Parts: sequence; structure tokens; C-alpha cells
Amino acid sequence: MFSSQTGEWETPASFFAVLNSEFRFTLDVCARPENAKCPRFFSPEQDGLRQSWAGEICWMNPPYGREIGKWVRKAFEEARRGAVVVCLLPSRTDTRWWHNYVMRAAEIRFVIGRLRFGGAPGSAPFPSAVVVFRPGEHQLRMSSMHARIPNFEKGVERQCQALNSRAANRRGSGPTP
Repeated sequence: MFSSQTGEWETPASFFAVLNSEFRFTLDVCARPENAKCPRFFSPEQDGLRQSWAGEICWMNPPYGREIGKWVRKAFEEARRGAVVVCLLPSRTDTRWWHNYVMRAAEIRFVIGRLRFGGAPGSAPFPSAVVVFRPGEHQLRMSSMHARIPNFEKGVERQCQALNSRAANRRGSGPTP
């Protein structure tokens, strides 16, 4: 989904595949069946803000509307409870949630260029960052990564195809518990 009206911006499959190869995510904390990036996910009905993420390796691409601060605070808090939380966020360094929580993360990776979110006709109108919250790590490291990864290897392409296939299979089956 690509919509400033809903605040939902579907993670680009190839971008996710690169991060998943590094982190091996176990849970997508805010997804819909049609865009979930992990076999286990929390749907809007399950409300990931009300669930425990402790002990999980979480992927989080939250809705980018007014509620985003609640999601970032939850990621920070769940890392303190033992979760690793990797967030794809708009790089809004002028916001309160950025300074209160993101600046206390273990790592910020500023994305070079603009991401093209799933189903979008063009690149996003805002810069993005990958923010990593880890249990017990508060020594902030900053780096950058490219929005478009050059020379994709066949393995990453296969991962993207597998993700798309799993998402297509879930569309008719509803959310997972």
C-alpha cells in the first residue's frame, strides 16, 4: 500500500530481503496479511502495540501518521524487555519521538536516496532511516545504506519472490494468531 491518507507505506521487498538476511526476523509487528514480511505478524485487529515482543527479532514498518510516536516508543520499550526491533521510519529528525527514542537506539542507518515503497508509482516524498533497538545497547552508531541495492544476487531475488508468494497465499487465509 502507498498512501499518505492511511499512513501505510509497504516495505519494498528487495530492501526488506537485505535486512532480513542480516537479522533473520521472527515477527512483523504491524502488518496486514497482504503485506506481512514474516510468517508471524500482528494485524491491526491484534494491535501490536498491545502485544509483547519480548525475545523476538522484530521488523517494524509502522503507519507513518500521528500514531508513529507510539510505535517508536513501543520499539524502545520492547528492546528493554529483550526484543531486537528493526524499524523502517521516515527520517523526521525534527520530531519529539525522534529525539526521545530514536536518539537512544543502538543504531541509525540513514537511507541514501528515496525508497520506492510497494505499489508506488515513484519514490517516497521523504527520506527514510533504519533504526535498530537492541537489548542493553544504547551506544548510538550511525551509518548509511542505499535505497536501491546495486547488482542483486540471485539469492536475494529468490527471497523477494518467496516473500511475494507467501503474501499472495495469505491474502485469502486471514491473519495468523
